Amino acid sequence: MSGAVKLSARGISKSFPVAGGEFIQAVRDVSFDVHENEFCVLLGPSGCGKSTVLRMIAGLEDPSGGHMELDGHEILRPDRERGMVFQSYTSFDWLTVQKNVEYGMKLNGVPAAERRDRANKFIDLVKLTKFRNAYPKQLSGGMKQRVAIARTLANEPSLLLMDEPFGALDAETRWNMQELMISIMETTGTTVVMVTHDIEEALFLGDRIVFISRHPGTVLQDMTTDFKGGKRVRRKEDVLTVPGYVEMERDIMKLMREQGSGEELVS
Repeated sequence: MSGAVKLSARGISKSFPVAGGEFIQAVRDVSFDVHENEFCVLLGPSGCGKSTVLRMIAGLEDPSGGHMELDGHEILRPDRERGMVFQSYTSFDWLTVQKNVEYGMKLNGVPAAERRDRANKFIDLVKLTKFRNAYPKQLSGGMKQRVAIARTLANEPSLLLMDEPFGALDAETRWNMQELMISIMETTGTTVVMVTHDIEEALFLGDRIVFISRHPGTVLQDMTTDFKGGKRVRRKEDVLTVPGYVEMERDIMKLMREQGSGEELVS
């Protein structure tokens, strides 16, 4: 996974005001690159600021210092080029799956026929074809997240951002969703940056893992999952037996243990 640089973050920092006129530095001097069609995972202990970094990439938070570029253009505000999938379910209860997936396109002025065709394409991609006319209350948690992913992809973002999107799911649904993401990556060529604190998830999905230190978060290690030989493993159980997996899992677990002793101040 060595394509052109898609996203570049250089010297990113973020401070938040607290009582008494003081500030807490959430992240400090965060720098990393994400390449075209790369699945980059931001991994680290709870409270290290990885979600804050993701929100700055999305344009939902302004950095206190440093700068970020997507395709050579500075990130200054939210933009349709960056699509976000959150941990919580964000479907509209009064709209069908079809209408939920079309919603963002409708706001962006996409003609009705094109909206319908694009929605159908991505509903099929996330394997919800039989449920296109169902309402969110009729869907499981995993299916609701598939709606969110389809809706985001239907807007054709240049970069897909995911903030612990499978964290609330049961174990079986979680690995099914992880495998679905591998399939989506292979089908669409989308570039993804995802936040997680789950080491197995990071190793299975990630082409690159950016490990964020405990608060104030900075890049402790920027590593590629070389044990996969530049390929993606489609089934969760298969990756567990790839030579080098256990060693990398052990090394990351050691990092997580060393960095997990700080106070949790920032998500």
